[in-house]
Amino acid sequence: FFKGKVYKTMIPRNIRLAESPSYGQPIMQYDPKCKGAESYEEFAREFLINEKYRSRDVI
Repeated sequence: FFKGKVYKTMIPRNIRLAESPSYGQPIMQYDPKCKGAESYEEFAREFLINEKYRSRDVI
């Protein structure tokens, strides 16, 4: 039912992710090496790959 609509990448709860808005910084600027930032980066890759393949199906 949800095939292609649910991503595999999990974003963990992470204190650094919670702190970054308090400092007015995105996580990739505040602490790019924390587990949460790495997970968001992995999600972005997964999203872009999925969109690339979806775009091929549209044409």
